[in-house]
Amino acid sequence: MAVKLYGAAMSTCTSRVMVCLHEKEADFELVAVNLFAGEHKQPPFLAKNPFGQIPVLEDGDLTLFESRAISVYVAEKFKETGCDLIRYQNLKEAAQVKVWMEVESQQYHPVISPVVFQFFVAPLQGKAPDQAIIDENLEKLGKVLDIYENKLSRTKYLAGDFYSLADLFNLSYTYYFMKTPFANLINDRPHVKAWWEDISSRPAFQKVASAMTFGEKGN
Repeated sequence: MAVKLYGAAMSTCTSRVMVCLHEKEADFELVAVNLFAGEHKQPPFLAKNPFGQIPVLEDGDLTLFESRAISVYVAEKFKETGCDLIRYQNLKEAAQVKVWMEVESQQYHPVISPVVFQFFVAPLQGKAPDQAIIDENLEKLGKVLDIYENKLSRTKYLAGDFYSLADLFNLSYTYYFMKTPFANLINDRPHVKAWWEDISSRPAFQKVASAMTFGEKGN
C-alpha cells in the first residue's frame, strides 16, 4: 500500500520528502493541503500534526510530521531500493551523513530560509522584503558556504564521495534561493556550484522541481 503524503508540491518541506520518496523509488500518494485556505490549521489536519505544518506522512497506522524525520524514515523503510541515502551498511559513513544532516538543519537552514522568506513570502503577505534581514543572513550564509566550499574541495558530496540525505536536505531551499538575485553566493564558489549543479540535476529532484513554482505568477 502506498504511503500518503499530505502537503503542497511547491512547499520546501513537502518537496524535500517527495525527492526522498522518488530517490527510494517508493509509491506514494500526494494529498494536497490548501495552505491559502488555512486547511493546515483546521482540526482534521491538526489531528495529524498539532503544530499545523506540512508535510505529514501516513504509513498504515503510523503518522509522522517534520520533513527531515519523515525522510529518514523513508530512507530506512526502503533501504533496499533506490539510492542508499543513509549508508546503512557502513557505520562511519552513516555517521558522517548524520553530521552533515545536522549541519544543514542547524547551520545552513537558519540562514538561507529567512532570505527565501523575505524574497518570496513577504510580498504575498503585502509586506516589503526587509533588506536588513536579508543582508544579515546573506553574510551568515556566505560563512557557511565557505565551509561547504572547503569540504566539497575534498569530497564530491557533503558526507563523502556519495550522495546522501546530507545533500538532499539542502535541495529545496537552495532551489528557491537560486531564483533570487543572490545566487552568486553559490555560483562564486566553484566546488559548491559544481555540487549544486550535480544534485539539482538528479532525476528524483527534477521530478519535483517542475512543481516548485512558489512566488511565480499565479502562485
